Amino acid sequence: MPRSFHLHMISDATGETLITIAKAVRVQYAQVRAIEHLHPLVRSQRELERVLKDVEAAPGIVLYTIFNRALADHLEAECKRMNIPCVAALKPILQVFESYLGTKSTPTVGGQHVLDADYFRRIEALNFTMMHDDGHLPQNLNDADIIVVGISRTSKTPTAIYLANRGFKTANVPLVPGLLVPPELELPTKAFVVGLVASPERISQVRQNRVIEQAHNHLDEYVDREAIAAEIAQTRQLCARHGWPIIDVTRRSIEETAAAILRLYHDREAPVLEA
Repeated sequence: MPRSFHLHMISDATGETLITIAKAVRVQYAQVRAIEHLHPLVRSQRELERVLKDVEAAPGIVLYTIFNRALADHLEAECKRMNIPCVAALKPILQVFESYLGTKSTPTVGGQHVLDADYFRRIEALNFTMMHDDGHLPQNLNDADIIVVGISRTSKTPTAIYLANRGFKTANVPLVPGLLVPPELELPTKAFVVGLVASPERISQVRQNRVIEQAHNHLDEYVDREAIAAEIAQTRQLCARHGWPIIDVTRRSIEETAAAILRLYHDREAPVLEA
């Protein structure tokens, strides 16, 4: 078994699709290290020839998303000559769509990055989220789609930013021992409010790592597990009082936490069907 291998990702756009696909597959082979080569914006024969020289110098697996048929055919022919695997990453998916829909696809280079209404909605959500980080609530809470509450080191900010990248205006509110919750948060709102918690052990560990980077005035209480457990209990009490759902982020990645929030958000938004 090789200890490492070269992975060439060749795209006529930014290559983000390939990066995501490669990551999902790569983690299934933790014992082997992938040496990644990203080749974005390959849209001409000249650019492809330059990339092929790199592939020949460091042969390995080739993943590509190139919609120009002539360029794609040339890439596959050269990889066959070099006896290395070459995979059109989206081809199996497109074939399923074509079979089901009964129509051919209309290839659009970088189509997912078109400056359409959805793109500007995500930019607006990101600007909103950055302005309303760490307790800076909007004057009208109804302007927010989602409000995340939780004690220090429950990943509120990165979760909020991830949600913003999905197009949801998100504010986050830290729950600090000894400080009251912002009064406007106690009022009814159309925004979806969700609480984040984690195990005392996990929060203590993250806080200790944080303390190493930045001095903290109340170090003992900040990392003490019993004090953290009390903070978590107060979070649960606050959420129970208002009927806000709670998500335990102890073993969740940011992406998994955001997915859980959006599932709850959409469940709340879904119409109730009468029996």
